[in-house]
Amino acid sequence: MQSINDHDIHGVAVGPETRCAHYDTDRDVVAFKFACCERYYPCFRCHEESTAHEAVPWPRGRFDEPSVLCGVCGTELTAPDYRAADYSCPTCDAPFNPGCANHAELYFETADSDSE
Repeated sequence: MQSINDHDIHGVAVGPETRCAHYDTDRDVVAFKFACCERYYPCFRCHEESTAHEAVPWPRGRFDEPSVLCGVCGTELTAPDYRAADYSCPTCDAPFNPGCANHAELYFETADSDSE
């Protein structure tokens, strides 16, 4: 486990800027909070390998609460602020991995989630 600005980051081989065993590029510097356990993980795979429960993405009804953490400066972002940030931290300008958008439904409740 790694700690950034008093936030614990759980996962597999988590580094000092939230990189993990699954995603370890210079842009893999965010952690996502999962609603099921209220814990930050660098990626959905870390959550899957570190818990014994199903992952629950951050619910739209709580989009006004922080659920994304910049691993470089420790800034917490809401889901809308993270999505509007254009793949960089609005505080420290650290670049974020645009590939995370491919897994957005695993981190944030989407309109498609409502139809389940």
